[in-house]
Amino acid sequence: MIKIDNLSFAFPQKELYKNISFTLEEAQHCAFIGTSGSGKSTLIDILMDPERYLFEGILEMDPTCTIGYVSQFSQLDNTKETTVFEYIGEEFIKIQNEINAILTEMETSSDIEPLLEKYQLALDAFDAMDGNDFESNINKQLNLANLMKLKDLRVSDLSGGEFKLIQVMKEMLNSPDLLIMDEPDVFLDFENLNALKNLINSHKGILLVVTHNRYLLNHCFNKIVHLENMEIQEFDGRYIEYNFSLLQTKIELQEIAVAEKEEIERYNDIIDNLRAIATYNSEASRGRALKARVKFQERLESRRIKAPFVDIKQPVISFGIDNEIEDNIVINVNDYSVSFDELLLENVSFEIKSTDKVAIIGANGTGKTTLLRDIFINNHNAIEINADVKVAYLSQLQGEVLKDSNTILEEFIDAGFKTYDEIRSYIANYGFEGEILNQKIESLSGGEKNILQLAKVSASNANVLLLDEPTSHLDTYTQIALEKAIEDYKGAILMISHDFYSVVNGMDYVLIIEDKTIRKMKMKKFKQMIYASHFDKDYLEAEQNKKAVEMKIELALKDTNFELAKVLVEELEELIKLM
Repeated sequence: MIKIDNLSFAFPQKELYKNISFTLEEAQHCAFIGTSGSGKSTLIDILMDPERYLFEGILEMDPTCTIGYVSQFSQLDNTKETTVFEYIGEEFIKIQNEINAILTEMETSSDIEPLLEKYQLALDAFDAMDGNDFESNINKQLNLANLMKLKDLRVSDLSGGEFKLIQVMKEMLNSPDLLIMDEPDVFLDFENLNALKNLINSHKGILLVVTHNRYLLNHCFNKIVHLENMEIQEFDGRYIEYNFSLLQTKIELQEIAVAEKEEIERYNDIIDNLRAIATYNSEASRGRALKARVKFQERLESRRIKAPFVDIKQPVISFGIDNEIEDNIVINVNDYSVSFDELLLENVSFEIKSTDKVAIIGANGTGKTTLLRDIFINNHNAIEINADVKVAYLSQLQGEVLKDSNTILEEFIDAGFKTYDEIRSYIANYGFEGEILNQKIESLSGGEKNILQLAKVSASNANVLLLDEPTSHLDTYTQIALEKAIEDYKGAILMISHDFYSVVNGMDYVLIIEDKTIRKMKMKKFKQMIYASHFDKDYLEAEQNKKAVEMKIELALKDTNFELAKVLVEELEELIKLM
């Protein structure tokens, strides 16, 4: 068991945690969630290297505890000639080679005793790692992820998504006591995301996974650790059950808040009346009565329930337009081709109209980002952009849009804002307030950088948006706010995304990459294709029914109709049991 008790930690410019406590126990698969910038990655760093941080509180971990780690920013080493099999089995092959070298030395050595001792130590280490079955275990993992075809390929030939899965397999095979993964799902296509789900669910040890991916959250974890507003909350159960619990708490708190508000207003009226009397009647008893009422009101205010996990503030994302274009073609791609070491796309032709919302879907490494970047640059013979179009671009390579050496304030001055006050007012809607405005872009989390990109896209008032993985690194609250902004937008959107929910909730149709070209697919057919591959039978219908009931609950709460809300919650609970 790993235990954190009353841990507090702060950077000079920001307090991250205040007396937080939680435990990780054997066989728990724990999702670590929280809004961008709340300190999830820093807490992981503290777990991995506690000596490096000056924190208050207690971190209890067995000194022999081994920790595996998969970073959200994995870098592919293009110089390595090693195969996928050799990369995954590196630690096993190393000890196996050491054993063989000792045996070879024993054949000719006259002093065999120290070699026998060395041989036994190596054998013990190999057995402790389950070394005798390592080849079989690697094959099982590759089969589980449907990646056996990669076994003999060089690691340097893998796509980024494939390499991330290979890293996960390698860390799992080494059987650490605790395996930490920081957003392992970022940029994974649907096939690889499903493979990651299978790997997570097959793992026998303790897992702590930072993720905002709703597909993984709904299908992989039996514990939730939620970090928010310097506090932490534990929940033993699935993410879908955790959200249900939050909704129940929200109804209870709103009902209490309404009752308390009415009580406070009643006492305000009494206090106002006492004050009015005190202006023409100076009796001491009147003054004491007024003072008592004021103190009672202060106690009412102080005991108001604060719930940092129930009603989390979403950023206010809104994509405006300076110049709406009548129903017309805004992007025309005709016989587009692109290649690097090999041909990626050829004979690609499609057109985007002024209000189309379109997702480009395809496996990792099929040329999607290159196509979108070429449309943005607009310097390709096969691409034609309407003269009235103003384009805004969000890149999955955040350094293309944001300058790391800028502060947040400087970044928006460079974007055309006139004053710092104007910037402060604008980006407060995106959750950036106070000292953080003077931080360098390079110091921000991946989620915070993507929210800044969204803020820049919004400020551009463009009539065509090119969005490359806009939900990557975003917490679920911001993902939902983005979906709402996309739904309300009056212009055209061409979006690369592997996030199923964002695609089906916001897009009109998809352009799907198959056999090095692109074809248009209706949303209904796309949903059927994805659900056939990734979801249980009837899951789509259950998800839609769940969302419909949740919307009814929200409307009931707006009308402060708590009785109806409670009836609907019972209906929702029955639906969740089926999922």
